[in-house]
Amino acid sequence: MPRRHLRPRRWAPPRAVPDPGPTAPLVVARLLRTGGHGPEDVMFDAHGYVVTGTGDGRILRLGPGGSQTVAGDTGGRPLGVQPCADGGVLVCDHDRGLLRVAPDGTVEVLVDEVDGAPLTFASNVVEAADGTIWFTTSTSRWSLEHHLGDMFEHTCTGRLIRRDPDGTVTTVLRDLKFANGLVLAPDGSHLLFAETSGYRISRYWPDGRVEPFAENLPGFPDNMSLGSDGLLWVAIAAPRNALLDRLLPLPGLLRLLVWNLPAALRPKATPIAWVMAFDLDGRLVHDLRTSDGSYGFVTSVAEHAGTVVVGSLTRDDVAVLEPPAR
Repeated sequence: MPRRHLRPRRWAPPRAVPDPGPTAPLVVARLLRTGGHGPEDVMFDAHGYVVTGTGDGRILRLGPGGSQTVAGDTGGRPLGVQPCADGGVLVCDHDRGLLRVAPDGTVEVLVDEVDGAPLTFASNVVEAADGTIWFTTSTSRWSLEHHLGDMFEHTCTGRLIRRDPDGTVTTVLRDLKFANGLVLAPDGSHLLFAETSGYRISRYWPDGRVEPFAENLPGFPDNMSLGSDGLLWVAIAAPRNALLDRLLPLPGLLRLLVWNLPAALRPKATPIAWVMAFDLDGRLVHDLRTSDGSYGFVTSVAEHAGTVVVGSLTRDDVAVLEPPAR
């Protein structure tokens, strides 16, 4: 979508609080090769394998020793993945919608239309014990390639959507600020969801209540996962940008002018690899960061039995981290 199509929406972001910095450095121990590019989301399956999707459409299972198995090919651009109990994988595909990759690799389209329009930019997905599927869409205005346009425009067109076991699809929350990571509470009672351009994580209860979990974060929260350690692990794609924070409450013409500057002059994300982990009461436990170039633009993180892995939209491989002390 051309940059001139920007339709800025004014928003006064919360004043950034002083950043206390990391609790420990983020240290890359080794890489799990994908043979592709952009493992945007990472999740562990029941056997301890890392499940991810790459830009060429493949859904992969990566073993701790470096093995690689192709679980399927969506024919699109997979983003969020969720391993299923039967060995299949739920996939939020940017191009094709909500998919299920069966254990034999067969791809089934579960949802490709919502509210009478094609489903675009499906982002993250979870499945409840009764077969209810919940997923987020980040924006209805911008593509993955031009997702930064949504940050400048601040469209608030993200959604939280429910697919019932009978196939009924219902939008339960609208007007979200680039809805992204999604986690089901351990007891199944509620969901936790991230709004990347709102700098926050919230709880959603089935009766429609939305409560704060972690607000005014120092960066842009992306995909999330619940670790075997009981912590909510959150990928932070980049720190907040002071110039963007100043522009968002002002008349949109200023953002339009900045957006139409040559790419080299527009504000850029600070190069960093960053993850945070919270207990389920919202207290920060880990804040791991590095800017040494060993990895960057972390869009997902998952923990299993003490092993922490991260994925990135811009890197080729999945990184295994040195485990943080707790």
